[in-house]
Amino acid sequence: MATRERRYVIIGNGAAGTTCAETLRKLDPSCEITLLTDEPYPLYNRVALPRYLKGVVREERVFMRTKEQHEEKGIRLLTGVVAEKVDADGHTVLLQDGRELPYDALLVASGGRANKLECPGAECCRTVFNFQTMDDTRNIIAEATAGKHAVVIGGGFISYELTDGFAERGLHTTWLMRGPRFLRRTLDEEGGAIVDALARDCGVEVCHGEEAETIIPKNGTVGRVRTTSGREIEADLVGVGVGLTLNVDFLEGTGVEIRKGIVTDKYLRTSVPDIYAAGDVAEFYDVAVESYNIMGTWDNALAQGRTVGVNMAGGSEVYHEVPTYTSTLFKSNIAVMGVTQDNRPDLESLTRADHDERQYKKLFFKGDRLVGAVTIGSPRGRKRMLALMHSGEPIEGPKEAVFDIR
Repeated sequence: MATRERRYVIIGNGAAGTTCAETLRKLDPSCEITLLTDEPYPLYNRVALPRYLKGVVREERVFMRTKEQHEEKGIRLLTGVVAEKVDADGHTVLLQDGRELPYDALLVASGGRANKLECPGAECCRTVFNFQTMDDTRNIIAEATAGKHAVVIGGGFISYELTDGFAERGLHTTWLMRGPRFLRRTLDEEGGAIVDALARDCGVEVCHGEEAETIIPKNGTVGRVRTTSGREIEADLVGVGVGLTLNVDFLEGTGVEIRKGIVTDKYLRTSVPDIYAAGDVAEFYDVAVESYNIMGTWDNALAQGRTVGVNMAGGSEVYHEVPTYTSTLFKSNIAVMGVTQDNRPDLESLTRADHDERQYKKLFFKGDRLVGAVTIGSPRGRKRMLALMHSGEPIEGPKEAVFDIR
């Protein structure tokens, strides 16, 4: 009797999902692969969206795949579709349009959706923007071209990228943060002060301990932002970076364990047979620190996509990478490597800062091992630090010596 081809369904066509699909095609040339996305586009580089917003990258350079390329690889790409429910017992995915997709192995790489600004007036204004998708970026650019004033709300990377993009486009930009500093769980006071200085060097007004209380509309757009202190700030646009809600609703009733993310083992397998998770949505067992971890970075998504593809095809490959995120930081740059106190507050840390030179390093240790770092400014020493994290080699002598490695 003929053996049926294996059927793979992947929810999410970002870096993790697309990489998994292409890995599966290489390992299993005869299998059926269906890749789902609720957007109308094939894979594009979300890391390039901030540069597109600033006008330094053309839109066509952001896209990384075409539908024709998927067809050539035998990958069935379904765009503009939403997964409604997973039947784990029946091994099927039900779509909102009523179609059912059977699977032998399912990857959930669905990421998250940007949280909306919850304050009076926000829902009435077309110029209140999240910043996650290609369409978000197009809409922001269209309005920013004619705008003069912008307010950004939030203390993470998305809010920074909006702030930098608005300032680069010549808008007078005010950055509101509820907390005491940018990346408040990762940076310390010195690191936050250096980020504030870099922002102010670019003409940005930085305000801590402030939130938007009310958006005051003007002809369907933003007119002013009233803050929790009672201050009113003129604004044509408001950028919002207040976190993500993971796209996991369709897993209700499956038995898949979900905590901060979808819990997986070191092979990226969930608690339910034949269901895997990767990318931003996965709370994976990180063998480097022997505990669970979430990494919302592009590099992590690519690496997990490769590993999970191998394992869905029958392999047993342990996910063991040092996730790295690098970005511009106004006229400087920032790198976040490995594990930080954001997700492991028990780690020991050491800091070195030079405020005049806008240079900063913060190192994170588990026992005598370097497991993470944040650097602002010079990239010297990053490659060696990454090698130390990946090898797990113990630090001999004073840990402060790691600051000076080249």
